Amino acid sequence: MREQLVADIAASGYFPELVADTLLQTVGDEELLAHALQQEPTFDNDGLHRHITVLALTATRLLISHTDETRAADPPSPHPQAATTTESVPLHQIRNVALSRMLASPEKYDPRKPLVSEAWLTVGWGGMRRIDLEPAACADPDCTADHGYTGSAAGDDLTVRVSATAEGSSMVDKLLALGLQLQHVTRA
Repeated sequence: MREQLVADIAASGYFPELVADTLLQTVGDEELLAHALQQEPTFDNDGLHRHITVLALTATRLLISHTDETRAADPPSPHPQAATTTESVPLHQIRNVALSRMLASPEKYDPRKPLVSEAWLTVGWGGMRRIDLEPAACADPDCTADHGYTGSAAGDDLTVRVSATAEGSSMVDKLLALGLQLQHVTRA
């Protein structure tokens, strides 16, 4: 499994030695059960920036490695830099695992060979919360009172989307396999 993980990272072409070494240091001597990758290019005024997220599952942990391409701002630099972070989540801390599938031609569904065009994996362990607030209002259009704020709080630990068009159908299959294994090992 380690060799396949390193090969998949190398195939991504995104700082493969850095990404693989960072993740394998965190894996240590544990056996890898499953892995998946997500590449996410983003565009802004400065051009294209790449990101890669690598998920790895061991018997005791879910490992999340994220590497971003950045540019030095002070002083400005034309050369890329990389920021890499690896998080280790003990399986017993995972509270929920949601696995979503988008199927092409659902009327032709065949469980032996499903045509999954993309997969979403959402994992929550209570590490991060997102709070969205907005000014509260009432139904009276002439009201000038301050009604405070209203909003919602949501768990926002990890969501990964992989598509057959962008990452290939084998990466979709790997994310589905990792998600299913994660659902099974966290069911207790």
